[in-house]
Amino acid sequence: MDIKQIQDLIRFVSKSGVNEVSIEQKDFKITIKTAQEPTVVHATIPVAAPAAAAPAQALPAAPAASSAPAAPAAADTSNYVTIKSPMIGTFYRSSAPDKPLFVNVGDEISSGSVVCIIEAMKLFNEIESEVSGRIVKILVDNASPVEYDQPLFLVEPI
Repeated sequence: MDIKQIQDLIRFVSKSGVNEVSIEQKDFKITIKTAQEPTVVHATIPVAAPAAAAPAQALPAAPAASSAPAAPAAADTSNYVTIKSPMIGTFYRSSAPDKPLFVNVGDEISSGSVVCIIEAMKLFNEIESEVSGRIVKILVDNASPVEYDQPLFLVEPI
């Protein structure tokens, strides 16, 4: 692993919300710890090089995708609150394919209501609303990758 891959891995870990990541290769071992609030993650990554390369490739492409929908929405949504992704991962609208969706457009939510799940490194994180209101728009498709701080929902506060 070279220094650039290590730096990319550090950036990825700090944005993902994970507290600690350990990678071992033949003659190389790295553990990265953050000072974020505790989360329990047990992950085994058999090949470390592709895992380190994946975030570096994914990061440049994602900001263009996340800023494109936000630009038109900004003009129409001055009185709405945006629920944003707290981490990098995969967005899911329900806990399983056969389970009901957490929220739909028009649903009223309260502070602390689970609105979606984001999977990051095989860990499913429930995302709770920090506001009470009515869901106006869902900005991400089910099973789509999301970036840190990417808008997920527009909520009309009550």
